[in-house]
Amino acid sequence: MRILITDMPFPPGPEAPWAERGRWPCAWIAVPGAGEPPFVAAYRLRFTLDTPATVRAHVTADERYELFLDGERIGRGSERGDADHWFFETYELALAAGAHVLAARVWSLGALAPYAQMRVRHGLLFAPEPPFTDLLATGRAAWEAKLLPGYTFVDPSPAWGTGANLLIDGRAYPWGVECGEGSGWQPAAPTDERAGAPDGLEMPAAHRLCPATLPPMLERELRAGSVRLVAAVPSLETQPIPVRAADHLVGEPGWADLLAGRGAVSVPPHTARRVIIDLGNYFCAYPEIVTSGGAGATVRLLWAESLYTEPVWWHNRKGDRNAIEGKYFCGVGDTFLPDGGPQRRFTTLWWQAGRYLELAVSTGAAPLTIERLTLRETRYPLEMESAFAASDGRLAQVVPLLVRGVQASAHETYIDSPYYEQLMYASDTRLETLVTYVMSRDDRLPRKALRMFDASRLASGLTQARYPTRVRQVIPSFALWWALMVGDYARWRGDRAFVAGLMPGVRATIESFGRLIGPDGLVGAPGGWPYLDWVPTWESGVPPGGATGPSGPLNWLLAHTLVAIAELEAWLGEPELAARNRRRAAELAARLTEVFWDAERGLFADDPAHRSFSEHSQCLALLSGLLDDGQRERVAAGLLADPGLARTTISFTHYLFEAYRLLGRADALLGRMGLWFELAERGFVAPIEMPEPSRSDCHGWGSHPLYHYFATILGVRPEGFGFERVEIAPQPGPLAWVRGRLVHPRGAIAVELRQEGGALRGRVALPPGVGGVFRHGGRTLPLAPGSETEV
Repeated sequence: MRILITDMPFPPGPEAPWAERGRWPCAWIAVPGAGEPPFVAAYRLRFTLDTPATVRAHVTADERYELFLDGERIGRGSERGDADHWFFETYELALAAGAHVLAARVWSLGALAPYAQMRVRHGLLFAPEPPFTDLLATGRAAWEAKLLPGYTFVDPSPAWGTGANLLIDGRAYPWGVECGEGSGWQPAAPTDERAGAPDGLEMPAAHRLCPATLPPMLERELRAGSVRLVAAVPSLETQPIPVRAADHLVGEPGWADLLAGRGAVSVPPHTARRVIIDLGNYFCAYPEIVTSGGAGATVRLLWAESLYTEPVWWHNRKGDRNAIEGKYFCGVGDTFLPDGGPQRRFTTLWWQAGRYLELAVSTGAAPLTIERLTLRETRYPLEMESAFAASDGRLAQVVPLLVRGVQASAHETYIDSPYYEQLMYASDTRLETLVTYVMSRDDRLPRKALRMFDASRLASGLTQARYPTRVRQVIPSFALWWALMVGDYARWRGDRAFVAGLMPGVRATIESFGRLIGPDGLVGAPGGWPYLDWVPTWESGVPPGGATGPSGPLNWLLAHTLVAIAELEAWLGEPELAARNRRRAAELAARLTEVFWDAERGLFADDPAHRSFSEHSQCLALLSGLLDDGQRERVAAGLLADPGLARTTISFTHYLFEAYRLLGRADALLGRMGLWFELAERGFVAPIEMPEPSRSDCHGWGSHPLYHYFATILGVRPEGFGFERVEIAPQPGPLAWVRGRLVHPRGAIAVELRQEGGALRGRVALPPGVGGVFRHGGRTLPLAPGSETEV
């Protein structure tokens, strides 16, 4: 709940009464004289309650905070957004009578922060609801603050964009700050969000506060993996040293127990050790290492998605991801310098990601005891609620890998890669949201993604390629993917008011492309980065000629989007806008045929000179629904059989699969699943970003086959707006049987089918209140709500 000043007494000021609207009964506070980031600050408030009480409080900080009550962490934030969507979390604190201390650790890294981390100005806001305002609120209660020494910020390369890694010097760090202990505290200084606008008429940079839209991120202790190497090393310069089983210290005990949480490890003086840990799966986690003693020691924890075949990471040569023998550990992570004290808990400000860990330890004159190594897994609490199985067991075997890919890419926003830039890109996010719709009823993260991209729109009308981010990037095609995302939400979840609220942005996106259409009737080189897919023969993912002139794939994508948005406008009661979009799509398709149609090959070229042809142009042309019968037949034949087409790679294969569905060719879809079927054999635990050598070993966009298991093979899709009705048009292809259970906002849809003598037979069950239709082989059967039907 938002607290407004109009609900609370406040000292009268010179402003007109309307100037008080939207002000909170508290103030942002900061460390006096903190200067410019990067730095980490701490805040504390010591208070006493005469009787037990439950305090409801709203908390936010710039850039990020950890909140502690009596030394125990109770929350992290703020949920990632931008200045106009600065989120606050709400806590209910059950407090006993007596003395308590609230403490917060707030980091502001400025230019060293993650690319996705926005900022306005450093500060903390703690806003309790009445009657605790005077006792606890920042700007009114006796909050204290100080800067925290001991932090050095380290370049995270190769994981660019993820924010600085840390070197924490335990000799300088003020231990006990989470409990409010130590010296150097001073009264915190209130800050005025309206500074520079004394009359209240201007709008200086400020946080526009909004309630958090998401549940807390998952945070649970992770106990997984195995120790695959313990080796003596001459120093912590381990990257050039290959991993060799012959170096393994078989008789050195304790490391496996440390990983399992069963015991500690003591490292003697003047000793260096390297420990390679294989978590066995892909995780995002906050690491925590507790040490005792070891003054003069160095403890470093690095993360990697895989080991490399060379002692460099930029070639992306990794080979079998299960193998470590003879390979090199090139990772990113954090370094800790114990001060010799007992039970020193070292942790990070942000999580790390990967499958492999390298724990490297070097001691000085004193022995070091590592009491605990704990990983606290974090991600959005997205779980697989649906189920799928088929006669080809490979399809079900790859499900955990697909689920892990989208889970590791879902946090306070969707992200492209947990290991690298951790940014929400529209192209990636469209596929991740589709997978979310078939995994879970929870649509809060898709809703946030849609809103944030809408907020990113520039004066041109285009959305930014990635958002939220402080580093602007424009990829024109990604604005169209966002518009199509709005249509996806309308189909799979509905909520007319929410969708209607996004339509001004969708229309602005369509109009921005209208302004890009030149005298030839085509969108020319649109500016920005005209990326479409990581095709190996395309420079920087750009279709041939697409950086300097009209591109067939981009223009067909616009035509496809115009048709999809026309349907959306019709659903929302805008028939004139729908008709306009259909007319513009038809005009564009006519020009595309004139310029790009190659009658000899029966295909659409990528460029006006007809030198390049791709699956991309063919599948987008088919998906537009704008081809005549003759064109459609020839394009379909070429898409299925022409060996000279540039092939889609991992992400764009979703649109190829959509075209195969349109053609009724699930057999072709299954034939292109080989890449995913081979992943586990090659040691992958999540989908990859691009064909080998792949930079990223976990990319959420590669999870899209999971969507097609349900929406294409089982054939379950919304029939119209909001999934209020269901169309089940299965395409089992060569599969002898297929069955699944798909979550629906009103329950679940169950499908069980088998092929017998050339006919498809089975059962379909719908949830209450949801009717539909079953279509296959020329048969059309009505499906009654809340009942099971033999088909």
